[in-house]
Amino acid sequence: MHFALSYQFVDGFTEKRTPYRGDHLALICAARDRGDLLMAGALVEPTDGALLIFRGHSPEVAEQFAKTDPYVTGGLVTSWQVRKWMTVVGDGAVMPLLPPA
Repeated sequence: MHFALSYQFVDGFTEKRTPYRGDHLALICAARDRGDLLMAGALVEPTDGALLIFRGHSPEVAEQFAKTDPYVTGGLVTSWQVRKWMTVVGDGAVMPLLPPA
């Protein structure tokens, strides 16, 4: 299963993130190296949020990531949400049964 973690950032996030960025990227890399995190990145123009895609059996991996992310604990994330993502196409997608053509 896949889970999407979405963040909403404070105003001026890009300027405020510098003290937290190294630790945030280390957390990102560790999650990727474990195979939990598939993709992550900021939403731009404007940079007001981010989207991170996790793989797991439950939303717990994504929730634990958010609870320990320096961007969250440092107050740069105003809100976050984890939602189950029904994948259809792509590496590791869980294709639902399609009706016969």
